[in-house]
Amino acid sequence: MMRYALSTLRFRKGGFIGAFLALLCAAALVAACGTLLVTGLTGKIRTERYAAASAVVAGDQNVHQMKVKEKKGKKKIKHKAKPLAERVWLPAGLTATVAAVPGVEAAVPELTFPAYAVTSAGRVLPGPDGKESWGHSWGSASLTPFTLVAGRAPGAAGEVVLDRDLASRAGVGTGDRITVQSTGAPTSYRVSGIAAPRDGDLREQSSLFFSDREAERLSGRAGRVAVIGVIADRGADPGELHSALTRALAGTTAQVHGPGDRGAVEFLDAGKARVQLISMGGAIAAISLLVAVLVVVGTFALSIQQRYRELALLRAVAATPGQIRGLIGREAAVIGLLAGAVGAVAGVPIAFWLHRRFIGFGTIPDTLELSLSPYPMLAAVAASVLGAWAAARVSARRVARIRPAEALSEAATETGRLARGRVVAGVVLLVAGVVLVGVLSALRTEPAASPVTYLSVIVLSSAVALLGPVIARIGTTVLGAPLRLSRVSGYLALANTRTNTRRFAGAVTPLTLLVAMACTIVFVQSTLGNAARSQAKAGNIATYTIASSGPGVPGPAADAVRALPGVSTATEVVRSTVRVGLDKYQVQGVTPEGLRETLDPDVTSGSLEGLGAGGLAVSDVAAGALGGVGSKVRVTMGDGTRVPLTVVAVYERGLGFGDLTMAHDVVAAHVDNPLGLAVLVRTELTKAAVAAAVRGYPGVKVLDRDQVDSLQAGQQQSHAAVNYVAMGLIIAFTAIAVANTLAMSTSGRVREFALLRLAGTTRRQVLRMLRMESLTIVLLAVVLGTSIAWATLTAFAVGMTGSASPHAPALTYLGIVAFAAFLALATTMISARAGLAGRPADVIGARE
Repeated sequence: MMRYALSTLRFRKGGFIGAFLALLCAAALVAACGTLLVTGLTGKIRTERYAAASAVVAGDQNVHQMKVKEKKGKKKIKHKAKPLAERVWLPAGLTATVAAVPGVEAAVPELTFPAYAVTSAGRVLPGPDGKESWGHSWGSASLTPFTLVAGRAPGAAGEVVLDRDLASRAGVGTGDRITVQSTGAPTSYRVSGIAAPRDGDLREQSSLFFSDREAERLSGRAGRVAVIGVIADRGADPGELHSALTRALAGTTAQVHGPGDRGAVEFLDAGKARVQLISMGGAIAAISLLVAVLVVVGTFALSIQQRYRELALLRAVAATPGQIRGLIGREAAVIGLLAGAVGAVAGVPIAFWLHRRFIGFGTIPDTLELSLSPYPMLAAVAASVLGAWAAARVSARRVARIRPAEALSEAATETGRLARGRVVAGVVLLVAGVVLVGVLSALRTEPAASPVTYLSVIVLSSAVALLGPVIARIGTTVLGAPLRLSRVSGYLALANTRTNTRRFAGAVTPLTLLVAMACTIVFVQSTLGNAARSQAKAGNIATYTIASSGPGVPGPAADAVRALPGVSTATEVVRSTVRVGLDKYQVQGVTPEGLRETLDPDVTSGSLEGLGAGGLAVSDVAAGALGGVGSKVRVTMGDGTRVPLTVVAVYERGLGFGDLTMAHDVVAAHVDNPLGLAVLVRTELTKAAVAAAVRGYPGVKVLDRDQVDSLQAGQQQSHAAVNYVAMGLIIAFTAIAVANTLAMSTSGRVREFALLRLAGTTRRQVLRMLRMESLTIVLLAVVLGTSIAWATLTAFAVGMTGSASPHAPALTYLGIVAFAAFLALATTMISARAGLAGRPADVIGARE
């Protein structure tokens, strides 16, 4: 059978190229997503500041949970850990403990805090390419190492050493004065020296070095250190040193990081990005596989339908059902192997492209290097082979099962009835899709709702695929009257769609999936973004909002505004991420005094008056897990500190203001950057009067309410762009499948076109007939795809926003429909023109 399968593949290349392309795209997506997944698991994070350190001692950056399960007298301990959002600091006394370990030449305490140089023109200078800028104590310069190229080390509180790149961009040298915006008010320092790293300027950050006492003051963490860098004795064994340090630090939360994972300590966002890549890569790969199964099954069904005559003849000459299934399965396995091999290689550049795009969006830092592994490529090949084999076996069930005489009959004329099993499976999937939509309407968190959203679309689209011929008959009945208006082309189009409902349905299915998936992916983001903007706009009742183009709004700037006569309230806002147990929540810290005059989160129970040092306000979504007013909640702050709080209020506008709200000072004490995200001002003064009070603070500006909305929209758009790119690959794959299916369907009808030409139909009439068929396919697919997307999006909106009105801009929707129509018409017309190129008599006489 394998020899016959290879012979069939050799002489029917055109019939199998569609399946090959579909499997190739699926394998490429699996390989690319698998590479992202491997990067999240094993990707190396480059280090810069700690390049000269033999090891780095840092706080435990995870929150842990242990669960003990007892079953049949045996105890099973399950450990889970989730990353924290801010840096966990260590007691400074551990430096002496580390220094006393044998093999340690020096233990260097490191302080890290935001510090930005300000030009003479008042412009806040970020790090290289807009990245971060950090302040440190000069005593930790040896961890890179930085060495002075001009001047001397900072000896007094008013002196600073700049890195060479920053000094060049700021246009200052030794002896000059420069303003630095750090964790408090902007302060003028004298540049005592310029330093440069041994291996060239840093690419991921700018560095400013202060005296040890000034660095401790600016960090705001007296008696604590960010990390402890370890310089080993010459000739010390790295493994033994790591073990000795671990033993010495036993009983503390400190962890030892060797040369391979120092970068994760330096760049905390890279560690968090690993988790994002794991979840993102896994989610995209899973959705890709589900879409691929649906697409590939349809492609093989169309390919087998076009070979019905050949397979019927094989049945007629005594080929057994098992032999037919074996033949088709072997053909599919060969195609899957070839497509998987090519797709696995093609997935590598796609993974590199995705990696670059995610870096560009700021989702992952470019210190997290892409990790190449053979396992995603092997998984792609295996998925391609198994998927092709399974799809072919499913598609070949009927032709292998029916009697030879029936096979020959169906090869000539399509039967009008569907197999009972297919109808039952279609109804089951339809019911399952409706159930999923119902479940989706009750999900109120994005991590829970997102996978169910896309699964609902795929399940409902699968139901359309199975029940397609029935839907096609209903559709052609409804559209019959308009088609009859064209006496020749319309009549032929209507006759074709009625007598070949399986072929018609096979073309409708991938186009339905394309419309449904594109609408869902695009409008899920717009629905969330619009709801968040609407809630933030309705809840911001301040007259003006003060924001910053630099690291944030300093506390003294808020104090200066509060001191103005005519200002009733100035509410500072700082944001972070905290955990309750292992669950993650977005939190905002706000100034409790006068909060009702600037912020209205729509409190439904309790009061914000009790939002002091021990108070906590929660959204209605968070209240479902944490409890209502009066509930005691132990919150793990971003830096790992556990804070006991009491719920004092529940509010509805969680999308606009986060799930948790605390007092400003509680949150600011546990974040890496305590500067305010914004200051909400309630006043009768003019904008110019408020702006005059903050003129001495670089980068700080006063915004009107509409400008605040634009700023929030820009931040949400950056987050949505990541999802658009990731899920856009699936849309692209589906679009390729649509073009592939329509091209196969059209090119398989060349003998039909030749017969029509010989019967007197002109070439123009044939093309017009195909255009009408394509428009019928598009119209039915748009109706089905829109219905699936509308049902899914409505359920999503009910759960996430409380409103049954998803936000779907008309122009965007029309763009999706236009793209689907163009794709269908262009593919069909190109294939048709190629099929009509030969002489009809030659086409009829050619070997099939």
